Amino acid sequence: MEKRNTVQKQLVLEAVQRLQNHPTAEEVYLEVVRSHPTVSKATVYRNLASLSEDGRLRHIPMAGGADRFDHFLAPHSHIACVHCGALADTPIQCDTALNRRVEQLTGYARASHELVFYGLCPACAKRQTHA
Repeated sequence: MEKRNTVQKQLVLEAVQRLQNHPTAEEVYLEVVRSHPTVSKATVYRNLASLSEDGRLRHIPMAGGADRFDHFLAPHSHIACVHCGALADTPIQCDTALNRRVEQLTGYARASHELVFYGLCPACAKRQTHA
């Protein structure tokens, strides 16, 4: 069954693209309602899930925090600040050979992984050295 491309879905996609900061679902919702106050939080969350399932957005599960969404779909990894929660792209690509190896070892099909490094962002590291 083909999914419809609704106005609300397009608003959610455009909000993620406009924010360009790996926003949480809540941040996407706040961005959408700035210009379209009648759109519900449930609609935004549902459309984020649908866009992720369709491969039009990348869903980034975050350990110990709110999941994030990325409009940049090319293979890449992320780094998260353990102090302020900032999330940034890294130039490290996800290893598709690793996915194939996991498939061979487990029998699972279409294996994938999301790699998130953790550390202190430059701003937080600078604050800690001056504290």
